[in-house]
Amino acid sequence: MSLLGLVLLVPPVQSASAQTSPSASVIAVAIASDTAPVIQQGRATIRPVGLRLFSRADAYLAAGFGLGMLALFPLDQQFASRLQSPAVQGNRTFDHTATTLEKLTSPGAYYIGGSLYVVGKLAGFERVADIGLHATESVLLAEGIGFVLKRGIGRARPYVSNAEDSRDFGIGTGFGTGDRRSLPSGHTYTAFALASSLTSELRAWKPGSTWFVAPMLYGGATMVGLSRMYHNQHWASDIVLGAAIGTFSGLKLTRFMHRDGRPASALPPGAPIVQRDLHFSRFGWTVPF
Repeated sequence: MSLLGLVLLVPPVQSASAQTSPSASVIAVAIASDTAPVIQQGRATIRPVGLRLFSRADAYLAAGFGLGMLALFPLDQQFASRLQSPAVQGNRTFDHTATTLEKLTSPGAYYIGGSLYVVGKLAGFERVADIGLHATESVLLAEGIGFVLKRGIGRARPYVSNAEDSRDFGIGTGFGTGDRRSLPSGHTYTAFALASSLTSELRAWKPGSTWFVAPMLYGGATMVGLSRMYHNQHWASDIVLGAAIGTFSGLKLTRFMHRDGRPASALPPGAPIVQRDLHFSRFGWTVPF
């Protein structure tokens, strides 16, 4: 892809509300950018160019997860002991709820994503199929990251020491036995990958639904993590790292895969723009006149 230092005259794309305003043109002066509109077949829409996947907000979110995990390390055994007390373990409602949540997550996450994709394709609802595909891909991405970490870190699950030794690590020992695959929690990163992907998709498609969809999905994912602690499969800090992996997998994959845009006429002065032809692309910014 070559970068050309020329000036492009681009006809404006007017919205219905702007039809009475004076006509304008847009000058695109060559410059590289992370995101820009794409002018194809006479219509300009915003497309990622050299997509920047991570932002400052992502750094803050990652720092929050990291601090949360570190803060829980000294409390892992205390939380595990409380959840394994006879009073808590004797509650059949807790047990049935935890088991159901775990099954809904794995293999349920694949059924949810796959069903959305198949139904969307068969019914001609491309947006639904898109949501299902990206949700499944997000889960697979989280699974891939978790596969390596769980086996490489080699942390012993709580039941190995009867919830009395949360500092039992053995680098690489997770490749030999499932008893040493505690960190991070697999069910948790699966649940959070599904939740973050679906929330991101619905935020773009149905923005008005985010206020109740996000708490419902992320709240459900959190309950999945707690269910794994209840069944003595994970420490509290395992859950936090699992949530971080799942959240970032869903958010970043969905952002990377999306190519939706808005009219170039809605762009403010100085917004980046790119024109794509068969053999090259021109980059620039908008200047109304």
